Amino acid sequence: MLNNITLKNLKIGAKFNLLLILVFIVSIVGSGVALSSVLEGRAQNEVTSQAQLLIKMVNAVRNYTQNRIDPLLEPRLETNPTFIPEVIPTFSSKEVFENFRKNPEFKNFFHKDATLNPSNLADKADNFETQLVERFRNEPKTLEITGFRNLPEGEVFYIALPLKITQEKCLRCHSTPERAPKSQLATYGSENGFGWQLNQIVSAQIISVPSQDIFANAKRNWTLIMGLIVTIFALVVILINFLIKKYVIQRIRRIEKIAQKVSIGDMSADFEESSNDEIGGLAEAFNRMKASLKIAMEMLNHQS
Repeated sequence: MLNNITLKNLKIGAKFNLLLILVFIVSIVGSGVALSSVLEGRAQNEVTSQAQLLIKMVNAVRNYTQNRIDPLLEPRLETNPTFIPEVIPTFSSKEVFENFRKNPEFKNFFHKDATLNPSNLADKADNFETQLVERFRNEPKTLEITGFRNLPEGEVFYIALPLKITQEKCLRCHSTPERAPKSQLATYGSENGFGWQLNQIVSAQIISVPSQDIFANAKRNWTLIMGLIVTIFALVVILINFLIKKYVIQRIRRIEKIAQKVSIGDMSADFEESSNDEIGGLAEAFNRMKASLKIAMEMLNHQS
């Protein structure tokens, strides 16, 4: 009830400004939510594209090592006094990726073949990575896991793929210590990296891409665009308010003042309006009403 009385007491300009402010707020909030969703989606797509590209690069190195390097170096595993790690696709992909990370721009990009029971303990999965491997084992239809993870370097977006033993020759180094090359045992020992089975998922191939800068850039873009939208909306509101006052409210006020003069008997005042719009029509109607009122008053005075 109180709100209705308050609104009724407001002048047209105040009511119109209130309506504009409400439209302004709703438009800004709606635009902000929609823009935020679009920019976050683009940022998500950007980090995903980067991670997928690096996955392809790493797998290209793995395939090259497995198909071209391994056949050349494998015969030397028995005769060489130390193990030749270049025959292992994981080692090659890790070394290539570390060279890639030497560029300061990519220092916070990470790659790891996180393995539950590796020969090289540097590849051993931590608790988080172990959960990924176990999930791949428990969900055979899951071919990719993505998400965000906090590292000491900051928040990263990761893509994890399952690594499965699909070739019998891989079991030479990882089935039992008796089958393993002597150079491998001399380098890594016989305690770790054995007991693997064919078609078993042993690792999760993980690529991590820093996401803080990309999402921070999206937030900066959001702030910049929203500032521009707010400025444009504010200018539009000011312009509309100016036009309403000049072409509507001021003309109505002039008609109101003349009507007040006429109401106290000043018939010399005219409702002057040169426009043919609605307000001009209103002024013309008031002039006709004033003429009729003047004739009626003259007739009344004559009869008296």
